[in-house]
Amino acid sequence: MSDQDRFASLAGYAHALLRIVASYLLLTHASAKLFHVPHIAMFDGLPLFSLLGAAGIIELVGGVLVLIGFFTRAAAFVLSGELAFAYFIGHAPNGHVFLPLLNQGEPAVLLSFIYLFIAAAGPGAWSIDNRR
Repeated sequence: MSDQDRFASLAGYAHALLRIVASYLLLTHASAKLFHVPHIAMFDGLPLFSLLGAAGIIELVGGVLVLIGFFTRAAAFVLSGELAFAYFIGHAPNGHVFLPLLNQGEPAVLLSFIYLFIAAAGPGAWSIDNRR
């Protein structure tokens, strides 16, 4: 087996790890917004029926679905859009639209494109979708 074949056989597992780690990171955002764990002061008193509350619900449901690899493509597509929306609503108005480093929007941009990739490429290994 050539090195290229050996690394190609690992791609599905690396893909799954990307899916799982990205979802875990997103779930920490959802948990902070909805359950205040970890505690982020700006989310204190956050009404559930607000843009941030809706984002938390989308992140919680979508994050769990993508984490376990169930309806992965659809959930990842919705999350990609939600994160792009979060960037343009929550970060870009702070200035420097094309410099996310300066408006603290890097996580939203990166996660948006990771979820867009997952929506296009599927769940990778270790998913419920692959077992159905």
